Amino acid sequence: MTNSPAPVSLGADQARTRLHELTVIDVRTPAEYASGHLPGALNIPLDHVRRALPEIRHAAERGDVLVVCASGARSENACKLLAEQGITTATLAGGTGAWAADGHDLHTPAACDTRAGWSMERQVRFTAGALVLLGLVLGLLVHPALLLISAGIAGGLVFSALTDTCGMAAVLGKLPHNRPRATDLNAALTALRSR
Repeated sequence: MTNSPAPVSLGADQARTRLHELTVIDVRTPAEYASGHLPGALNIPLDHVRRALPEIRHAAERGDVLVVCASGARSENACKLLAEQGITTATLAGGTGAWAADGHDLHTPAACDTRAGWSMERQVRFTAGALVLLGLVLGLLVHPALLLISAGIAGGLVFSALTDTCGMAAVLGKLPHNRPRATDLNAALTALRSR
């Protein structure tokens, strides 16, 4: 395996001035995307990037591609994956959080079209907290060995922080509300082909 160079990172203001010339790919879940995204961004969740390689390569041959997520971690992973395939992209430093913090607008679908939900980070915090509480309650009321549920979650959170990965997010990303509808993904791929 070859080491790919670190992806180019654009600040929110840099990206905003170039937005009209960039193809923006949002790699968050559909629910996160629906809660607010950069103007003109196409939603291709991180676990579907490999499927979209031909379309992303096509778009990158025609102009610069900016990959976006909530904080910049998933988009950096996507950029590295794309770089391994010979596709040069940039990531938005700080993600949509930094974009909004700098006072730039996020677009949201019309109310009837939205499947807005919690961000992946919020889903992970909720799930981890609920599992820790469940482990504590079951450990006190049912059997002390069930405290291992809480210990396992704590260990997973430490591992997640050390490796900058999140297994729980990968699992939660497979839930129906976090999955792209086939028509949504196909529309994004068609839009990439036309760029």
